[in-house]
Amino acid sequence: MSHGKLTAITAKQAKPKEKDYKLFDGGGLFLLVCKGGSKYWRLKYRFANNEKSLALGVHPDVPLSEARERRDTAKRQLRDGIDPSAVKQAKKLSQVEASENSFEAIGIEWYQKTQNEWSDVHKTKVNWMLSKNLYPWLGKRPISEITPPELLKTLRRIEARGALETAKRTKQIAGKVFRYAVATGRAERDPSQDLKDALANPIKKHLAAITEPKQVGTLLLALDGYEGTLPVKTALILAPLLFVRPGELRHAEWSEIDLDTKQWVIPKEKMKTKAEHLVPLCQQAIDALLELQPLTGHGQYVFPSARSPKRPMSNNAVLGAMRRMGIDKEEMSGHGFRAMARTILDQDLKFRADIIEHQLAHAVKDPNGRAYNRTSFIKERTEMMQKWADYLDSLREQARHGNVIAGAFGTGCQLVTF
Repeated sequence: MSHGKLTAITAKQAKPKEKDYKLFDGGGLFLLVCKGGSKYWRLKYRFANNEKSLALGVHPDVPLSEARERRDTAKRQLRDGIDPSAVKQAKKLSQVEASENSFEAIGIEWYQKTQNEWSDVHKTKVNWMLSKNLYPWLGKRPISEITPPELLKTLRRIEARGALETAKRTKQIAGKVFRYAVATGRAERDPSQDLKDALANPIKKHLAAITEPKQVGTLLLALDGYEGTLPVKTALILAPLLFVRPGELRHAEWSEIDLDTKQWVIPKEKMKTKAEHLVPLCQQAIDALLELQPLTGHGQYVFPSARSPKRPMSNNAVLGAMRRMGIDKEEMSGHGFRAMARTILDQDLKFRADIIEHQLAHAVKDPNGRAYNRTSFIKERTEMMQKWADYLDSLREQARHGNVIAGAFGTGCQLVTF
C-alpha cells in the first residue's frame, strides 16, 4: 500500500492546540493530537455498514512506519471479511486468560488453598521453592503449555548448584501445582510425571549420631560444660532427654506444657505426622524447665529467639553451641539424639520397639492396622522416659569418674580429662 501524507518529522513536531485535532496519513490512518499533549494512532474504517475506529498505538512508542504496518494488517483482515476490532479484543481476552492461567497464578491459588494443612516450617519451604526455583522461569508461562523438557531445564538449574534433594522436592511441588491445574480444568496433564528418572538421585546420608553408651556419657559431660545463655543450655539438656525433632523442641510453647501433670502436648500443626503428640516429662526435664521458667515463662516460647521474643530460637543456636564445644557435625546432629534414644532403648534397655517408635512420633500402627492415638501406652512410655533419663545420668556419672575418657569430638579422637 502507498504511503500517505504524513512524515515522521511532521508527527514528531505536531504540537497540542486548544482542542484535539487529527493529522491524516492515508487509508484511514490518522494521528490524534490531544490538547494534553498525548498522540494516538487511529484507523478509521467501515465494517458491516458501520463506521468504526481502531486504536493502533501511542506515538512515539509506535512510530509512523509501524502504524502503517498495523493499518495494512487491519486492511487485509477487512478484505477477508474480518473485523480488526474483534480480532484485537479476542487477543486481549486471550492474554488476560493466559495471565490468569499462568503457572505462578495457579501456584499462588494452590498455595493459598492448601497452606492451612501445613506447619509454619513447611509453608516457608514450599513458598521458597515456588518463588526462588520455579516462578522466575515458569511463572509467566501458561500452565497448559509447559512441557516436560521445559520443566526439566528449570530443575537442572537446581541440580547444577549441587542441591539434588532440593531439585527432587521442587519437582514434587511443581507436580502438585500441575495436578491442581488439571483438577480445576486449566491443564490437561502433569508434565512432572514424565521426569521420574530424569533427575540425579541424592546420596542418602544418615544423620550423625552417637549411639555407643560410653561416648554418650562423654557427650553429656561436654553439653554440661556449655557456658552460654540459659535458654540454649536448657535446650541442650532437653534434647537428649526428650529426643523430639529439633524443630519441635525449638517451637515449644509454655501453653503446651503442664508441669503439674508432667506432660508436653505438641499440637498436630507442628508435627510431621499431622497428629497431636504427647511427651511425658521426666523429673530431670521438669527441673530444667522450672529453672528456665522465671526467665522465659512470661512469653510465648520456651526458647525464644535472642533477637525477638515473638520468634523461637533458630536451629543454629543449638547446633552452633555444639560446634563451639568441639562436637563435629560428622559426629552428632540435632536429629542424632533421636537415633541415640532409638538404638539404646532397644538394644541396651530392652524396651519394646512399638513403644519406642510411638514415643518418637513415627506413624506406627497397632496389630489391627489402626494408628495409635497420643495416649497409647502412656503409662509404659512415661516409665520409659524416666528410666531413659536415669540411664543418661548414670552414663554421665560413669564418664565423670572415669578420670580420662576417650572422646571422639572435634578432629579425630582426643583425650578429655575430668
